[in-house]
Amino acid sequence: MHLFLHKPSYFLLLFLILLILHYNGSNGSMVPAVIVFGDSVVDTGNNNNLETIFKVNYPPYGQDFSGGQPTGRFSNGKVPSDFIVEELGVKDVLPPYLDPNLKIEDLVTGVNFASGGGGYDPLTSELASVISLDGQIELFKEYMEKVKSMAGEETVNTILSKGLFIVATGSNDVTNTYFNNPLRSYHFDFDSYTRLMVNSASSFLQDLYNLGARRIGVFSVPPIGCLPSQRTLKGGTQRECAEKNNELATLFNTKLSMEINYLNHNLPFAKMVYVDAYYLPLDIIQNPTKYGFDVANIGCCGTGTIEVAFLCKYTCTNVSQYVFWDSFHFTENAYRIIAHDFLNKNKNLIM
Repeated sequence: MHLFLHKPSYFLLLFLILLILHYNGSNGSMVPAVIVFGDSVVDTGNNNNLETIFKVNYPPYGQDFSGGQPTGRFSNGKVPSDFIVEELGVKDVLPPYLDPNLKIEDLVTGVNFASGGGGYDPLTSELASVISLDGQIELFKEYMEKVKSMAGEETVNTILSKGLFIVATGSNDVTNTYFNNPLRSYHFDFDSYTRLMVNSASSFLQDLYNLGARRIGVFSVPPIGCLPSQRTLKGGTQRECAEKNNELATLFNTKLSMEINYLNHNLPFAKMVYVDAYYLPLDIIQNPTKYGFDVANIGCCGTGTIEVAFLCKYTCTNVSQYVFWDSFHFTENAYRIIAHDFLNKNKNLIM
């Protein structure tokens, strides 16, 4: 009789605990939410409603995504943003913030602000007519206000202090803005242009920090000269890796790493991590069979040498054997390896 009288209060307490855990975004994960900024490597569909050629919400993109539907992801399936939240146990995929169908449970566990075609250089996003990093920050501020009104200020504070923030951009600065635009290549040498990029990255990271973000992983630029498109355009008749592109990328990466170390030591309670996204992809490209691939110098769509976005009219029949999906972006399987490596090597960022 005594135990029976206390059962309702016990179940009410249990319900309240579960509710608090849910709205803190726990979901059994040590990370309550994942927030992503960047370009097409991590964009999950924000560009769909923009007036830009940098969008892929049509077949054959997304052919291996759940349901075989194009979502605006620049790959045949999932991208690193999705694999990070999946492996952390936060949720299956990371939705784009501009998805009009987002629910409160989507918001409190994290969203994606990345916009394909963007970069650290403000000119990069301007030329592509996509969301700049400044624009992504403004959307993030709007997001925090939404979460505050729906789930309370405590939930916002939990996301900021314990959430995982990812920044992944810079490739378009190298390929599209510096080497293909006289406004940059004529007026800047490698040293001054990489300094421009790093200054922009540093300013963005400090903006994030000042808004309350504490755990931030910043991806380096990959070996951009070894992308199929760059091999075709600048790799000669043998389609070798474009060394100048890789030289600019590695110079930027070195400076970015130093700047992150500086910020990490000078911003109280900041936990910023430089994520090497250069050498693992390079090893995958140079030694594809080691990772279960056969083809690493061309993409799966079209001829694999130059096609991207609307130029991808047809695809290979064995995408699992390819490192690259189109001439600029990796396949889902390659992205899975890269995302897993990031989480495996940076456990301190999520503990």
